[in-house]
Amino acid sequence: MEWIEWLLSREFRQFVLDHDLFIPLLFAARVVCVTTLEWIVPARTVPYRSVLLMDIAGATMVGYLMLPAALYVSERIVVQPAVPEFILALPTAAVFALYYIMGDFGAYWVHRFLHLAPFWRIHKWHHSPGHMYWLAGYRASLPQQVLFNLPWMFAFSVFAQAPWWMYLAVLSSHMLLNDWMHMNVTWRSNWLEWIFVTPRYHHVHHSENPALSNANFGVTFSTWDRLFGTYVDPEGIKEPISFGIGEQVPLPRLVAGV
Repeated sequence: MEWIEWLLSREFRQFVLDHDLFIPLLFAARVVCVTTLEWIVPARTVPYRSVLLMDIAGATMVGYLMLPAALYVSERIVVQPAVPEFILALPTAAVFALYYIMGDFGAYWVHRFLHLAPFWRIHKWHHSPGHMYWLAGYRASLPQQVLFNLPWMFAFSVFAQAPWWMYLAVLSSHMLLNDWMHMNVTWRSNWLEWIFVTPRYHHVHHSENPALSNANFGVTFSTWDRLFGTYVDPEGIKEPISFGIGEQVPLPRLVAGV
């Protein structure tokens, strides 16, 4: 069909890029596809009618207002390392893997840092949802976004000679990873959790119980939690998990991280 050929054409790709439509189209696809997947194999009951539209509006605010502001600040304080030539010459797939290992290692420690008592208010908004599903993960206060940007922007230095599409690939992968971590799906793959964070693995971290929320800090890899003593096996939790922060905090304070 002609319209399918057009969607796959270089002209359509250029149209999307020229009009900054990539992120809105990806978001629309996520709303439809990921929500449908959650409806098919849900782990828990989520009141989508009461939370989805509000979270779409909140995610739009974060994406178009807070994220650009956080990037502006992060770009002015991040350290950009000199990357050896042999790393820059690696195949694209190897560089992509190196980027995630470096960035995720830093993200693990930033995440632990934000759970320390003096800095917890920066991270409270992220833990505030009472229901865990794919769009619950967009909540990140402005200072949290700035701090989490730093290890990933540091690691992005390895892409100095990457093709033009790498930025979009990295951005998309982060969005889909965030969806995946918070997704409300039944998932019982013990072998995968030896390496990667899964929804049930991360849902432990969002528990209202401090003994669980101060564990499983990994973002991409579960390896860091195992190495540094913050691992809790989801299989060993027999009681239902409740989510939230256990207190009422005005939304402006949560968003500002104060």
